Amino acid sequence: MIRKKKKPRAIEPLWMITFADMVTILLVFFILLLTMASLDREIIRDIVTVFQDDIAFLSPRSSGRLPDEYVIFEELLEKPWEVLKKQDRIKDLLFPDEVLPPEISRSTLDENLKVLARPEGVALMLTDELLFPFARTSLGDPARQVLAQILPLVKSWPTFVNIAGYTDNIPGITMDNYEFAAQRAMAVNEFFIINGVRQERLSVSAYGPHFPVASNDTDQGRALNRRVEILLKTGAKPLL
Repeated sequence: MIRKKKKPRAIEPLWMITFADMVTILLVFFILLLTMASLDREIIRDIVTVFQDDIAFLSPRSSGRLPDEYVIFEELLEKPWEVLKKQDRIKDLLFPDEVLPPEISRSTLDENLKVLARPEGVALMLTDELLFPFARTSLGDPARQVLAQILPLVKSWPTFVNIAGYTDNIPGITMDNYEFAAQRAMAVNEFFIINGVRQERLSVSAYGPHFPVASNDTDQGRALNRRVEILLKTGAKPLL
């Protein structure tokens, strides 16, 4: 008797099972990556909130933008030449009447604090009338109160800050004008560091009698030239 031939069984595509498992695993992997990335963003936001004061100088256009009360300075980042038009507004912002030390009147402040446009940025110019007793290089209590009003701005400024010391053209008695200017600039620098400004954000310069802002032929002019300038740089690359 002739046996019937069995029909060949269709080969099952077993590779599809392995392929489907692999696709599933990859899908789960990418979902985990996405979840972790979202978690990282949440953590970063929390860190930014907690340490906002420390990282406020990252960038004027990022989470490190200047606080709202200093928005005028944020505008000066792009238009530093407008400082002359806004001097009074800047002085009122930094030094409301109620925070002025008793030893310093509004007229004294106006005469001895200038806001200057520099090629590198915006400079707050303070004469020794505000910061130092005559022929001294150490800060007094009124000077610390004055600098305390500038401190929050320096802390939140998005780029580097330079502190420069200047003198008149009268030769020093105990030290030369460059050393004298350097010690005064260092006194201001140390005040900022002690009060929380990171040292790597600050630099110090001493120009002595160079670059006067007034004539050294008069007492009034020499008084203006004995100064410290706090340069808030606008052209430097933001700190990372």
